[in-house]
Amino acid sequence: MFDKILISRCFLGENVRYNGETIPLSHPLLSLWQQQNRFVALCPEVFGGLTVPREPAEQQPNNKILTISGKDVSAQFNLGAKQALTLCQQHNIRFALLKESSPSCGSTLIYDGSFSNQKITGQGLTCKMLIQAGIRVFSEDNIEQLVSLLDK
Repeated sequence: MFDKILISRCFLGENVRYNGETIPLSHPLLSLWQQQNRFVALCPEVFGGLTVPREPAEQQPNNKILTISGKDVSAQFNLGAKQALTLCQQHNIRFALLKESSPSCGSTLIYDGSFSNQKITGQGLTCKMLIQAGIRVFSEDNIEQLVSLLDK
């Protein structure tokens, strides 16, 4: 029995990003993990009811998530985060591989809320919720740490 991994759907080449672009993650083990049926894939923002494409959104200092035009989409982000946690609980997931810098999935960096392309140390809403539940979260920047922990 292999450990399941919650994975950002954008890493699998799915068209879920805010701007409709795809950014598949390239790593030698991804194909093997897919063959082993390890992945439970989601995009918290789409699960929360947001469309593709959608306006860019960033986490604000007050923890609200606002779009570039000022629309509050915190409820959708919270709903997606809760659904991600539910999936982890249903599948006994201990590890997540999520997109860095995302207002949902960022594990070490997020955009600063000014829509000026500046990043700060922080975590996205989904990442925070998963970590609080004891799930280890990794990104494309530290995937080798995940590799070293799997199946141990």
